[in-house]
Amino acid sequence: MSRIVIVDDEEKITKLLADRVSREGHEVSTFNSAESALTEISRMGTDVVLCDLRLGGMDGLELLTETKKVSPDTDFVIMTAYASTATAVRAMRQGAYEYLVKPFDMDEMILLLKRIMERRDLMIENVALKERISASSPAERIIGGSAATRNLRETIAKVAPTETPVLIRGESGTGKELVAAAIHNSSKRAGKPFIVINCAAVPGSLIESEMFGHEKGSFTGAVQKKPGQFKLADGGSLFLDEIGELPVLLQSKLLRAIENGEFLPVGGTRPVRVNVRIIAATNRDLEKMEGEGSFRSDLLYRLNVFPILIPPLKERKDDIAEIGAAFLSSRGFPAARVERGVWEKLMSYSWPGNVRELRNILERATILAGGDPISPSHIMITEERPAAEARDVLEGIVGRISLPEVERSLLRLALEKAGGNKSRAAEMLGITRRTLYSRMEKHGEDDGDSGGDS
Repeated sequence: MSRIVIVDDEEKITKLLADRVSREGHEVSTFNSAESALTEISRMGTDVVLCDLRLGGMDGLELLTETKKVSPDTDFVIMTAYASTATAVRAMRQGAYEYLVKPFDMDEMILLLKRIMERRDLMIENVALKERISASSPAERIIGGSAATRNLRETIAKVAPTETPVLIRGESGTGKELVAAAIHNSSKRAGKPFIVINCAAVPGSLIESEMFGHEKGSFTGAVQKKPGQFKLADGGSLFLDEIGELPVLLQSKLLRAIENGEFLPVGGTRPVRVNVRIIAATNRDLEKMEGEGSFRSDLLYRLNVFPILIPPLKERKDDIAEIGAAFLSSRGFPAARVERGVWEKLMSYSWPGNVRELRNILERATILAGGDPISPSHIMITEERPAAEARDVLEGIVGRISLPEVERSLLRLALEKAGGNKSRAAEMLGITRRTLYSRMEKHGEDDGDSGGDS
């Protein structure tokens, strides 16, 4: 449904046009003066204006100019019984979409509106495509022959053709966005937009506007009307990444949008209807958050209709070589230039950062190798002892050394192995550099250098 504003100083004409346009399913507002129409357009915006050229006061061309200032995306159609080539040229130069000469056939006007709407839909889809996740390259496919990965692909194939909401769970870096894109690209909505909202990346004060859009002037900085991601995803899929970070106050509005297929933009008074498939993802325990009151139970039930759990990379190590080879190939680095020991070293690591960490390490290795084959020395990870051996070590020190002493010793050892490089030491310990400084200060190991590496 689109918003149409009709402006003509003859009420019979506005009523005739409004009745016909309304029957096509559009929302119509009529005005007998350009001034009153401009007030409405400035306040609410509109998709299309059908305006008579000659009006008392401000004429149609003046309204066209002012409309483009306050609502640049609005399409404008001039209607006139006083046709002239000069006026038509002037109207088109000022940004009019079309010029209709009265009396015109009503079906001709409806066909014109249809063309305008198709063009607007295409523009919205083009905007959406800029944000779309591409799943066409080898590095962006779900790769691997392990039983866990085969099961994941089979699960996607089963749920993709349906309209069922999907909740993807998994550790950070496992590829939740990739799975969401695969579901969309294997669905009936594949030719439509795939829109991503990272609920953790958008400031809390802006997330509602990002999700549902806003009207011009609805808040400071809202200089023009903006469609939200729900509107951009219309007909396609909306991927709500890190859904556990969504503010509680917005969760109820999201629930209504999912259940009713409509929402109010920020500052809006008329609901916007959309047809969107919801795919959400999280690495948090939503059930625990529900018990703590930080995640709505009704929203959880609505999202968790079909849960998909992505196993961490450490549970599907058989996939490492295939994932790694595909990633290197996408960077123009053939697998033949990778020494065998590289894969053995990668297989021995526990991958706390999952596939994302694997790609980062391999990208770094290609830089270090330059034109040479990638060798184990180019793989910048810490060799790990098997879990059983680590347990033996821990059992040997329990009761003989306190926890603070263990932590202090680990800090010293990591710094020593990293050659004093605090960023590298923090990476070895699986903590941030800020945490490293905090622990060093706690144990009296602070060297007074709180910035940079030494």
